Amino acid sequence: MLKIRLQKVGKKNSPSYRIVLSKHTSKPQGKYIELLGFYNPRLKEKKFRKERIEYWLSKGAQPSPTVHNLLVEEGILKGIKLRAWRPKKKKEKDKEKSAEKSAEAPMAEKKEELDKKEEKPKEEKPGGVPPAAEDKVGEEPKSEEKLEEKSKEEGA
Repeated sequence: MLKIRLQKVGKKNSPSYRIVLSKHTSKPQGKYIELLGFYNPRLKEKKFRKERIEYWLSKGAQPSPTVHNLLVEEGILKGIKLRAWRPKKKKEKDKEKSAEKSAEAPMAEKKEELDKKEEKPKEEKPGGVPPAAEDKVGEEPKSEEKLEEKSKEEGA
């Protein structure tokens, strides 16, 4: 079967395409039977050999969806545009992973809430000593406090 398709000829990040007739089994960048036009999407340039395209279409050549849409725009073919690109379907493993993540998200939020509830502020121990003062009980007094204590002892 013969295909009318695009063949990329532009530089990297500067695409330009030939519209060629080739066998459907040949490589997209490989040999072609006939050059039927060109298309430059960056400069919006199109040039088609209308009579040759019509000839090959009459012989049974099939245009690719993108070429079909270009030919409809130019008026060479009549009809509606085709969907040229479809997003890839997710594999079953990817679907399962996304389902697990969505199921885990509420669980993680609930765990965080429980952790916050379990955290209790430091409470005063019986005897009325606040937590901050409790920490200082075992420590030695600072140098200023030592001087005050010595002066009190000497004065007493």
